[in-house]
Amino acid sequence: MERQIIDTHHHVWDLAVRPQEWIIGETLAPLARSFSAGDLEPEARAAGVTATVVVQTVCVPEETPELLALAADSDLIAGVVGWTDLTAPDIADTLAALREEPGGEHLVAIRHQVQEERDPWWLLRQDVRRGLLAVAAAGLAYDLVVKPHQLPAAITAAAGLTGLTFVLDHLGKPPVATGALTPWADDLRRLAALPNTVCKLSGLVTEATPRTWRIGDLRPYADTALEAFGPQRLMFGSDWPVSTLEAGYEDVVRIADRLTQALSPDEKDAVFRRNAARVYALHLP
Repeated sequence: MERQIIDTHHHVWDLAVRPQEWIIGETLAPLARSFSAGDLEPEARAAGVTATVVVQTVCVPEETPELLALAADSDLIAGVVGWTDLTAPDIADTLAALREEPGGEHLVAIRHQVQEERDPWWLLRQDVRRGLLAVAAAGLAYDLVVKPHQLPAAITAAAGLTGLTFVLDHLGKPPVATGALTPWADDLRRLAALPNTVCKLSGLVTEATPRTWRIGDLRPYADTALEAFGPQRLMFGSDWPVSTLEAGYEDVVRIADRLTQALSPDEKDAVFRRNAARVYALHLP
């Protein structure tokens, strides 16, 4: 593909710094090693990616300053989706302090591992809402990493916080492996009906049946997202290195290209580049 691409979703981690306790079991065993920006860069460049957004993986306060410092020293990483405790009374001060960290200008959004919360309505807690208001006041977006049963809470949260842009990661993790569309598709459309929501075309390959999936298995979910959000509110993300469980980096880019093949060149440029720059207010050369 002869275009500039912004990858809005990848991770890095160093097991010598801290464990990734979510990497358990045989399926995830290939991820039980360190993955650095140096590992990613040649693969990203080969795929035509000119900028990326690195996303938090663990809910510890030390990780976000590390990612900001990484972005400050990188010619590839243009944005950081970090973590801070949304329920902390001093969240506004914490966000301001993160902006003062080396690389603080690269902070573009906050994310919490809502998918791990037992309460499906966690996003609607009063202390969480207060934190989300602080994120909005700081001029940041909020990345939603939720499972399908948590989408109703995300819809209500986004409807009640119109001043905050909500970015849905991985299409809300639809049940690709089972082939089911409802109720996920209905909830996705309800979320997309809110103008302050955006969706990442990411993470589909790891929701499919391991090692036996075909691109046709992914298409109904990508088509639903395209129909619901339109090409002006959809952004490409690789979900590297989690995606390596099922596909190489260039393969993930090609899959996204094929899933959006019905779009015009201008619409594709929106999905693969312009929307990311706009939604995350990225500082690009």
